[in-house]
Amino acid sequence: MTLDHLNAAHAIPDQLAFIAGPGGLPLIEVHNAHASAQVSLHGGQVLRFRPHTASADLLFVSERARYQVGTAIRGGVPVCWPWFGPDPEGLGRPNHGFARTRLWSVAGTTALPDGATRIALALTDTPDTRAIWPHGFQLMLEITVGPSLRLALLTRNTGGQPFTIAQALHSYLAVGELAQTTVAGLDGCHCIDKAAGASGALRQQVGAVTFTSEVDRIYTGAPAALSVQDGAGQRTLRIRSEGSRSAVVWNPGATLAAGMADLADDEYQRFVCVETANVADDAVTVPPGGEHRLVAEIGWQAGPG
Repeated sequence: MTLDHLNAAHAIPDQLAFIAGPGGLPLIEVHNAHASAQVSLHGGQVLRFRPHTASADLLFVSERARYQVGTAIRGGVPVCWPWFGPDPEGLGRPNHGFARTRLWSVAGTTALPDGATRIALALTDTPDTRAIWPHGFQLMLEITVGPSLRLALLTRNTGGQPFTIAQALHSYLAVGELAQTTVAGLDGCHCIDKAAGASGALRQQVGAVTFTSEVDRIYTGAPAALSVQDGAGQRTLRIRSEGSRSAVVWNPGATLAAGMADLADDEYQRFVCVETANVADDAVTVPPGGEHRLVAEIGWQAGPG
């Protein structure tokens, strides 16, 4: 659909509009009583979210992000699906699956009575996706822009065989300075450490997560509530999850960031990824006709949590 058609069918006067973004990719812009947000139909990806009470965006997007068909956008909240990380079958398919590089359709938009805005996006199987991953599916992503940002990813199995998915709402959370940032709520959880030089063995987290070099960890048995203490930004970012028992914490560190073309060398200092996920032993098998719902809600408060 063209932007004119999208606006005619789904725009909400003085609240939601469709515009052409970088690279000509279609974007949804939301400005309501609670917050402003920007969503890319390419990838079904929230790029920006800023409550009116906040002095800065809660999400990070790289100044070198690539906005082009078939390429993932570095930042915001990419949807990793139906696998997480490298191709699990070693067939050369893209990291983190194909949902984050496909054009999603608009299933509906709603102005809610409390002043929030709800956007429903959809992605379904095609001959192209079945050539990559041979299953019938329907993905629905419900985005609610209010005092907090709520993302609900619903996977439906429309085929005749069960399938197993690993997935993540890969949120890039903006921070003022990485060295003054910690992640709380994972003390005592076991994690798989996947950073360069790490053994990959299961170990136990002690205290808050800190960042002095590359961090790439899958936490098992993670609680539903986590928080990011942004010391330089003098705020706390909060993440609440449903339908998940694993969490991923990631930052590339200086060495890895230097080799990433879509990330400026110093930008690794301005974000942490705290991802609501079903990965490793938490992967989900969905039977024919069944569904699974994964929810992440991102909010904030001034000062330490």
